[in-house]
Amino acid sequence: VQLQASGGGLVQAGGSLRLSCVTSGSIGSINEMGWYRQAPGKQREFLAVITSGGGTKYADSVKGRFTISRDNTKNTVYLQMLSLKPEDTAVYYCYVLFNYGATIWGQGTLVTVSS
Repeated sequence: VQLQASGGGLVQAGGSLRLSCVTSGSIGSINEMGWYRQAPGKQREFLAVITSGGGTKYADSVKGRFTISRDNTKNTVYLQMLSLKPEDTAVYYCYVLFNYGATIWGQGTLVTVSS
């Protein structure tokens, strides 16, 4: 099982990006899918999660600006990011939690927001 994240890049403050994370391989039932990020010198930070039923939860730091969604037919989770700020600069990681308990992480995609 592999997760491939994409969509990162360089954007000016106030801009937007859409991250994607595709799960491939021999996958079983996916429970939740989500995103974390890690800025230089900081701990990995939870951003958003979406359950198999479509329920969502967000970190306060991104609530109202980021939207998580998933396409179960494509085993893909998305993170739409609006009104980006320089402090959003980080490596963004997706993850998948399977019903049998395993968690798989993607390789990360770099988002850089210039002021």
